[in-house]
Amino acid sequence: MKITIVCDVLGKENNGTTIAGMNLIRSLKGKYHEVRVICPDEDKKGQPGYYVVDTLNLGPLNGYVRKNDVVLAKPNKAMIKELVITSDLVHVMMPFSLSHTAAKLAHENHIPLTGGFHAQAENITSHIFMKNLPFANHIAYRVMYQYVYKYCDAIHYPTEFIRDLFEQEIKKKTNSYVISNGVGDRFKNNGAQKPDELKNKFVILFTGRYSKEKAHHVLIDAVSQSKHEKDIQLIFAGDGPLKDKLKKQARKLTNFPIFKFFPHNQMLNVLSFSDLYVHPADIEIEAIACLEAISCSLVPVISDSKRSATKKFALDKRNLFKSNDPKDLADKIDFFIENPGVLAEYKERYKGIADAYSQKACMDKMEEMMIKTSKKV
Repeated sequence: MKITIVCDVLGKENNGTTIAGMNLIRSLKGKYHEVRVICPDEDKKGQPGYYVVDTLNLGPLNGYVRKNDVVLAKPNKAMIKELVITSDLVHVMMPFSLSHTAAKLAHENHIPLTGGFHAQAENITSHIFMKNLPFANHIAYRVMYQYVYKYCDAIHYPTEFIRDLFEQEIKKKTNSYVISNGVGDRFKNNGAQKPDELKNKFVILFTGRYSKEKAHHVLIDAVSQSKHEKDIQLIFAGDGPLKDKLKKQARKLTNFPIFKFFPHNQMLNVLSFSDLYVHPADIEIEAIACLEAISCSLVPVISDSKRSATKKFALDKRNLFKSNDPKDLADKIDFFIENPGVLAEYKERYKGIADAYSQKACMDKMEEMMIKTSKKV
C-alpha cells in the first residue's frame, strides 16, 4: 500500500510519541509498503520518503515553544493534498493543524484514514497552566474530536484507559483498536555491572521527558525524605525543558542525580545495573519506558494517578504509591531497600510480564488495522 503518515511532531527519538511514530514508519517500510511521511523537521529534508513543511512563526511565543521542545507545523495544503489523494491510506499521529488538514482532505476525497491517539488533554492544557481543571481538559478532548478524530475511519489507542476516557469525554463510541506501542526485543537485561562510583549506592532509575506531567519533583522529594537518602543515587534518563529547574531542586540531595539522555547501548547498561524503577508521572497514556524497565528485570514503583495508564503494571500495592505523595513513595522505596529478598522475589514475579507487549506483534496489529480499514472505505 501507499501509506502517508502525518506527524505534527517528530524530531529526535527522545519522547514516546516520536519513538512510536518512527517504530511504525520503520515497521511499515520493512513490510514493503511505500511510506510517505509529512513532518516539520528540517533535518529530514532530502531523505527518501520525507516531505517537510514549514513551521509556524508565533512571534513572541516562539521562545516559549522552543523551551518546551515543541515544533508546530505550518500546513502546506497543496503538498498535503497531492500526497493524500495518491494514498491508499492516511494515518495521522496528533490532533494538531497538520493532521487536521490531512484528515479533512482524506475525508473529502474518500481516502481511508486512521488516527493515532498519542496526546492526553493535559499534555496540551499544561502549557496554559490548566491541566488540573476538568472543564479545560473536557474542552480539549472535544476540540481534538472535532478537529481531527471525527474524520477517522478507525482510531488507534495505546491503552483501554485512554480509549475509555476519550469516548466518555466526547460521549461517542469510536471504531477503536487498542494496540500497545510495544517494547523492542533489544530490551533485555545484559548483565551490566554498576560503575565503580555507584558500587555502594542503591540506584533508582526514572526514564521520561523533563516536563510537568512526568512529576520528577515527587521522586526528588521522596528521596530527600527516605531513611536511606545518603545511600540513594537517582538517574533521570531523558531531556526536556525543566532540566534546570529540576537540577536546582535536586541540590538538597546528598548524591546529586544523574541527568542525561543515554544512547541505546548505554541505556541498556543503566537499565541492567539499576536497583529499582520509579515512575512518578501523574499523566500518562502508556508508559513504554516502564515496560522497558520491567523487560530488563527491574521492579517498578508506580504512581496510582487516576490520569495515568501505567498503574496497570503494578502487581500489588507494594508497586504503587499515592499520586503526588513523596512520603508514601519514600516509604515504598525504603521497604524495598530494607527487604532485598522481597525485591528479588518481585523480580521473579515480573518475569514475562512484558512479553505480551512485543513491538513486532504490536506493529503487525497496526498493519492489520490499516489493511482492514483500507478495504472498508
